[in-house]
Amino acid sequence: MVRAVEEEKLEVPAVESQNINGWKLTRKETIKAHMDMMKEKFAKLLLGEDMSGGGKGVSSALALSNAITNLAASAFGEQKRLEPMQLETKAKWRKEIDWLLSVTDYIVEFVASKQKSKDGTIMEIMVTKQRTDLQMNIPALRKLDTMLLDCLDSFKDQTEICYTSKDDEGKTARKDDKWWIPTPKVPPNGLSDTTRKWLQFQKDSVNQVHKAALAINAQVLTEMEVPENYIESLPKNGRASLGDSIYRSITDEYFDPDYFLSTMDLSSEHKILDLKNRIEASVIIWRRKMTAKDGKSAWSSAVSMEKRELFEDRAETILLILKHRFPGIPQSSLDISKIQYNRDIGQAILESYSRIIESRAFTVMSRIEDVMQADDLAHDPSNGEVKRFPMGDSLGVSDGTFNDKEEVEKLSSAETPNSMTLLDFMGWGEGDEDTEKDTKEEIRSKESDAKLLSKPPNIVTNKRVSYLENLTGSRSPTARH
Repeated sequence: MVRAVEEEKLEVPAVESQNINGWKLTRKETIKAHMDMMKEKFAKLLLGEDMSGGGKGVSSALALSNAITNLAASAFGEQKRLEPMQLETKAKWRKEIDWLLSVTDYIVEFVASKQKSKDGTIMEIMVTKQRTDLQMNIPALRKLDTMLLDCLDSFKDQTEICYTSKDDEGKTARKDDKWWIPTPKVPPNGLSDTTRKWLQFQKDSVNQVHKAALAINAQVLTEMEVPENYIESLPKNGRASLGDSIYRSITDEYFDPDYFLSTMDLSSEHKILDLKNRIEASVIIWRRKMTAKDGKSAWSSAVSMEKRELFEDRAETILLILKHRFPGIPQSSLDISKIQYNRDIGQAILESYSRIIESRAFTVMSRIEDVMQADDLAHDPSNGEVKRFPMGDSLGVSDGTFNDKEEVEKLSSAETPNSMTLLDFMGWGEGDEDTEKDTKEEIRSKESDAKLLSKPPNIVTNKRVSYLENLTGSRSPTARH
């Protein structure tokens, strides 16, 4: 019986033999090989990646996070082409990610339940169920993962899109920083209308996956505790963290995030990340100053709480804009510190799984943009190079509203034509265009609008909303990432 259960969990195909790492094994040998592989993986997790057994390994949360990240790196690598995954690689990914996610089945919480005894008496007892954030978000992330794999599978029979061979690489090599990525080729007259519409649909689908994974990841990181090591490394006031120039801009009487970002040097990934690190540090400092009750505390401040809250709202508005305008930048110092010192295993799994899905979706979307760019050049060579994800236009900051609605349109599925869009779900409505010149009243109005965007929407654990319901129309378990 135990053996039967083990075989079922391993999901070994019911065939007489199977190839593993080039070796043809019988079904019995295949089961043993899978079990040995699973034992090795979970042994590393139990040892905290310290194979000496000396107890100097990392925490279980970080070990699981690293295991999921490393598994994704080995399975997907860098997606250079729009093509299906190899069957063996896909099977390995699904099998091993199931192993790692199975830990969440045993992370439970107590909930009240009613039980009827034999004599008809109804008693209220406490029973266990899977933790609500995991019960909601793990199925949602699995669905997003499947959507990405299905998107790549759909390119299997695509005949209008191909890539340059090694012989042609010198003539048509990319001229940007991704020179090793193959250049896509389309017919001389460009893609057909049908293929172009299909490709746009795939881009919208992947963009939905990216936005949803980004939202889940942001919420999980927000809920992680700020490590003491990070707090101890901070200066004692926001001015020291931001610098005089940025501090004056954020604390000025009239604040316009659009004007503020226009004065910042965002020409490189390093400078964007540096600005994000500075602002996140100042937010933590201001929060601690607001919660410091002892006037003699090192974190206490003479500035009123109302102003401190206003400064924090402005800083978080800038962080939200940066997150959506530059989705591909690396993690900030605060995020890295949270992941490294986090002890909540459930949060570690949600964060790492959503992060790799977000990264894969962004990569696939970039490859689709490459094909669209090649198609544009085929139709009109005078267009020249077209930037993917233009830095300055992805958000309409000057209006106080997000103008990238087309990029966050919901999947138009035949099965769920009336499902909500992610734009509706996150509460990002459209605003009227303001065509008049900026006056003091308008700036105040923009500042008020910016406050509405100052904090990431409470998407996951506080609202108890199912991503599956919003993405696909199918409801996840009602009991409630």
